Amino acid sequence: MRPSIASRWFGPVRARTGARARGAARRRACAGFTLIEVLVALSVISVALTAIGALIATTVRGSRSLDANLILVETARAVTTALPDGQALKPGNMSGEMAGHVWRVDVLPFVFTNVDPRLPTPWVPQTVFVRVRSASGKVLQISTVRLRQREGQ
Repeated sequence: MRPSIASRWFGPVRARTGARARGAARRRACAGFTLIEVLVALSVISVALTAIGALIATTVRGSRSLDANLILVETARAVTTALPDGQALKPGNMSGEMAGHVWRVDVLPFVFTNVDPRLPTPWVPQTVFVRVRSASGKVLQISTVRLRQREGQ
């Protein structure tokens, strides 16, 4: 018996439909992510987030350190500005506390090998050391030279 026209046409269609169904089932099985792929993606994301977190933590530490140093410098500047001028700045030391920082000022005679201290001049150079220590233990020291008028002039 000869196959009918309908069986010739629909037979292969059914076979193709069955193959398509199997192919579609395979594609559906492969359409998602495997557990390994998901774990790899999560590990890459966690490494990236860890690096970003470390960068942010470093930036915050740097910002806090910069703020602390700026406050230390401003305190040293305020102490230096508050030093007496002229005759009142005598050799010796002073100390105190300002804004939670302990400071000390040492005034010493200026010693320089190329200057003859016996030469008569109206000014006497003095070395001024300003040392400021913060509550955290950081220390800033500024050294400068100030001129004081010679007594009796």
